[in-house]
This record gives sequence, structure tokens and C-alpha cells, in this order.
Amino acid sequence: MEKLTNIIEAVLFAAGNGVPFSLIAEKLNVTAAQVKKCAEALQEKYAGDCGIHLLIFNNKAQFASNPAYKDQVADVLNSIKEKEFTKTILESAAIIAYKQPITKGELEEIRRVNSDYAVKTLLELKMIEPCGRKDAIGKPILYCTTDNFLKRFHISSLEELPDYESLMAQIAELSESTEDSYLYRKDVYEGEGGEDGAGTEARAETAAAESADKDGAAKPHDDLPDFLQDLDAEDIIRIE
Repeated sequence: MEKLTNIIEAVLFAAGNGVPFSLIAEKLNVTAAQVKKCAEALQEKYAGDCGIHLLIFNNKAQFASNPAYKDQVADVLNSIKEKEFTKTILESAAIIAYKQPITKGELEEIRRVNSDYAVKTLLELKMIEPCGRKDAIGKPILYCTTDNFLKRFHISSLEELPDYESLMAQIAELSESTEDSYLYRKDVYEGEGGEDGAGTEARAETAAAESADKDGAAKPHDDLPDFLQDLDAEDIIRIE
């Protein structure tokens, strides 16, 4: 049983999200009752002041950070998450603009990462919209940019977009720049309890750029192309 518990511990750590007891039982050729017993043992192990807690809900198990340390977690992760969220949105918007019409799967193939968050956010901002379905298995939705994309990026037509490779290189530099060159300043990471009073959830909120001149106007960022300079921070990132 100890070995099974260790294996389940490794599975849950690698998964990140909640994993059903039934799936673990099926793949490891054990019973769901055995999986549950192991999960309860892990829950006892990761309890109290431990930095990691094990959540058990709806016959699933998931590791999460201890909500008691949410402020300290926020201090470390805020700037990292802010930069990644900003880069994700800018990169995805640029790819869709150049490659449209494009499916989420094609976007993910180019970026080589899951793009659910990026597509969802861009749809909420009305910067992209569905424009049909691709004639392929599953009939995936095709996305294209909207007039709102042009307005938010301060260009009159897609012909004004800069060279694709140079733009992507400049966006990539965001992940290597220092804190002072962040495009947006504020990101909040909060721990929130679920129905069982435990668990954490990341929440990002945006504010205006940190740099401002004497009149209070936001300063442009020299490391970005012209059509991104004046983008409103509140128009870019909000995770609900």
C-alpha cells in the first residue's frame, strides 16, 4: 500500500489538476477504494502547516498550495504571472492576426502550449470572433480578428502590421526583460477556499502601466513596436 500511495502522490503532483479516483484505479489496476484510502493518507500527510495540501472532492484528488501562505505566494509569483499573461495575450493576438482564419488547435501548434486562456480572453475583449468552421475532422471553429482588434492596437488595417518574425521576436523579449520593462504592472494571486474551505486559485487583474510622465500620461515602451505602444492595460488581461 505504501508503494501505491507513493505512485498516486507522483501522479497527482504531475497532473496539477484534479484526477478521478476511477481513472487512477483503472490505469493502476487497483480498486477505487484503495485509491481513496491512499489519497486520505496523503491528505493526512500534507496537512496543518505544510506548504502543500491535498484536496479531495467529487471522488477526485488534487494538490494545492496551503491558503494560509497565499500572501507569500503572491509576493513571489505576481511578477512572473503578470509577464507571462501579458506575453501570452500579445503573442496569441499577433499569431491570429497574421494567420487568420485559424483554429485554436493551429494556434496551439504554433505556440506549442495550451491556448484556452488566450482565446477565451481575446473573445471576451472582442478582439477576435468565430468566422466559420474548418472543413476537417470535428469541424473546429475558425477565428479571425475584429475591428475592435484594430482599434485596440491603434492601426487602421491589418496591412499596417509589422513584419511577423520581428514582431514575435520583440514580444518574446518581454519574457526576458527586467521588471521595469513590464508592459502592465498589477497582477493579484489569491488563495480561495472551495466548497470544502480549501484550495487556491490564481486571479490576475490589470492596472495602468507603471511609468507616467509629469502629467500622469502613460509612457510608451521602447521595446515594443509602435502599434502596441499605446495599448490600454485594462483592455488586455483579466482572469475571472
